[in-house]
Amino acid sequence: MSMVAAETLRRSRIALIHGSGSIPVVGFGTLIPDHVATTQATKTALEVGFRHFDCAERYGNEDAVGDGLRAAFEAGTVAREDVFVTTKLWNTNHRPERVRPAFDASLRRLQVNYVDAYLIHTPYAFAPGDDQDPRDGQGQVIYDDGVTLVETWRALERLVDDGVARSIGISDVSLDTLRELVAVARIKPDIVQVESHPYLPEWELLDFCREHGIVLLAFAPLGHASKPNLLEDPVITAIAERVHISPAQVALSWAAQRGTAFLTTSTKSQRIQENYEISPLPEDALRDIRDRITTNIRFNPVVHTGVPGFIPRPA
Repeated sequence: MSMVAAETLRRSRIALIHGSGSIPVVGFGTLIPDHVATTQATKTALEVGFRHFDCAERYGNEDAVGDGLRAAFEAGTVAREDVFVTTKLWNTNHRPERVRPAFDASLRRLQVNYVDAYLIHTPYAFAPGDDQDPRDGQGQVIYDDGVTLVETWRALERLVDDGVARSIGISDVSLDTLRELVAVARIKPDIVQVESHPYLPEWELLDFCREHGIVLLAFAPLGHASKPNLLEDPVITAIAERVHISPAQVALSWAAQRGTAFLTTSTKSQRIQENYEISPLPEDALRDIRDRITTNIRFNPVVHTGVPGFIPRPA
């Protein structure tokens, strides 16, 4: 494996055809509960080579990511225009009049004056208000039937018109809902962020995205350490042994080579480095992953409910 090929894959970007700019294939997710750890992980990820940071109002730590980014910008380690910053609109802010204030608050916390991508976190609107997890007396989510996804999308389109969001997209969405949105969108989604890994390859969704010039951005590309453990899959471990890379690097290299962008999260500097250092897999390895892995499992049920599976609910 040539170092040039590995470097090329790690640094590759995918052009956004509906908005502006290009998204790095290798991205860093910032769902980290501790603020100090968030800032440190952001700095480490930048040092290692990550140039995409995926944030969200709902993670409650945009300010900590912003501190890490600002430190790097001020030190001249990296320029703002070389870093792709994504953040997301939470479910309780779907009403059009709530979108711009929520967006502006994210900008303030991240300490930037534009974002490269702004995503609707899930297609589900929750009751508007300050409580991010509104529940009734029975503990059921209170949804908001006073707003449609299209109305929320129109408010995102205005952010592109105003030049404060370079591109827009949606996460945790099913193919059917995405089809409906693309059909009516004036500015088409540039990015669709969904759970995807060799146990949930989402080929049909990926084909639709390719057809419409949309980037599929995979979260949980390593299966989120859930059972069954993707990184212990015999097909994955056999390739890792054959190619002399870790099982995690096999899964991430596969994600990059099939034309998706991906996000990984860690607070351990060694793991952050390892997740960045992907390298191209041979064709037969890609074929093995496609044809020989039969397990099909979704680890995060958010796509069905709008309730994130990986963010702990307040006790």
